[in-house]
Amino acid sequence: MADELPDIQIFNQTNLSIPLEQSFCEAVAKQLADKEECSFNFVEVVYVDEDKIVEINSEHLDRDYVTDIITFRYDDSDLNQDIEGTMFCCAPRIVEQAQEFNESKEREFLRIYIHGLLHLTGYEDQSKEEKEQMTQKEESYLNMADKG
Repeated sequence: MADELPDIQIFNQTNLSIPLEQSFCEAVAKQLADKEECSFNFVEVVYVDEDKIVEINSEHLDRDYVTDIITFRYDDSDLNQDIEGTMFCCAPRIVEQAQEFNESKEREFLRIYIHGLLHLTGYEDQSKEEKEQMTQKEESYLNMADKG
């Protein structure tokens, strides 16, 4: 079981091209799961536009603004095994961030994907300390993926 790739399904509801292949996303999720000592059973990655992310943000989190990603975890494992969830990613916002951070589109999409996986494993980014920890982990996994 530990050697199996997680089931990552990617859905693009925008007119933008998504620079991440499903097989690559599965490999990144497996690397992260191995390091974090967890496992992903099924993760749905849904790319949406600004209107849809605001709708989701407002409906579920009572926030009325564009954000790059919102994650929902569905399983009830206390041990972080067989994690299931959905990540709603705002493709236009990710493209904007890539330009803002002078980063390639591919790398910014990957960073947001990794960020979502970290949220699914239980990491939060509400406090300054939590944000710093997540950023360090994102960088570590981005560097692993670059070498991968």
